[in-house]
Amino acid sequence: MDTQEPFEGLLRHVMDLRDGTHGDAADRAAKEALFGTAVELLDPYARQVLAEADRALLRGTGEITATGVRRTEDGPRAEWSLSWPEQRATGLPPLALAAHFGSGFHHPHLRGVTVHDWALNVFSDADAAAQVPTLRAIVAGDLHNMVFQRDYRIIPAVLVTPAP
Repeated sequence: MDTQEPFEGLLRHVMDLRDGTHGDAADRAAKEALFGTAVELLDPYARQVLAEADRALLRGTGEITATGVRRTEDGPRAEWSLSWPEQRATGLPPLALAAHFGSGFHHPHLRGVTVHDWALNVFSDADAAAQVPTLRAIVAGDLHNMVFQRDYRIIPAVLVTPAP
């Protein structure tokens, strides 16, 4: 990955604020259409990151679900979530990656359950692929915060004793 990409994406995001645009769209309907495309492009990468977390931390016990774009009271939102037995037993919400376009926002954002709001500037497959490190950071940050909300036993990989 180009080390400048996160900064280039942020710069585009802030320039959109300056210009009142999102990509090449200026009105809300066109911006929401771009949001729908961004969700489609992000889908395999969001699933990939959640599957990585499931294999590495949850020992393959997790279940990934996705909502697709749906209308909420606060604007369109799409969510990919990962639930597993230990998390469900504690009453914590699943890990989640969300793309949302809040009704008061000029453009969409990415977020997790406890960590919020990264720029969502996805207009191509390359843009979506470049979000993988951010998606991983969101999942890792959320899982870290969940440990503090309960305890380390919600992560199955921690409970495995390494072979001598």
